[in-house]
Amino acid sequence: MDQSKADYTWHKVFGSSAEAKEQVPVRKLKQLVLGGRSICFAHTAAGFFALDDACPHLGYSLSKGTTNYLNEVICPWHSYRFSMTDGRECEFRTRKAELHPVEVREDGVYVGIKEEAPAT
Repeated sequence: MDQSKADYTWHKVFGSSAEAKEQVPVRKLKQLVLGGRSICFAHTAAGFFALDDACPHLGYSLSKGTTNYLNEVICPWHSYRFSMTDGRECEFRTRKAELHPVEVREDGVYVGIKEEAPAT
């Protein structure tokens, strides 16, 4: 296993790609809780994405928002738009959203949550 994958805890969130597409149709969002962390799971024409559910601006749930054709998730509170490819807010008004890798494997769809470095 390469070092970058070793830095993540992988959570199986759907049993198959078909199940993921059924539960989260294109342009929809779903809140997931993985390892005690709230995650916004998105499905767009470009595929599946995952990011922290709390908007970096003021913490509102991104999974209650929408997506657009630019592959952005839009916070329903103040309409801040976050790229699902690099996490940046489209007008640079706040910090980036934290993205999480999504892998579609033979046995299901997984989201990787980066492991926290142990406190010293």
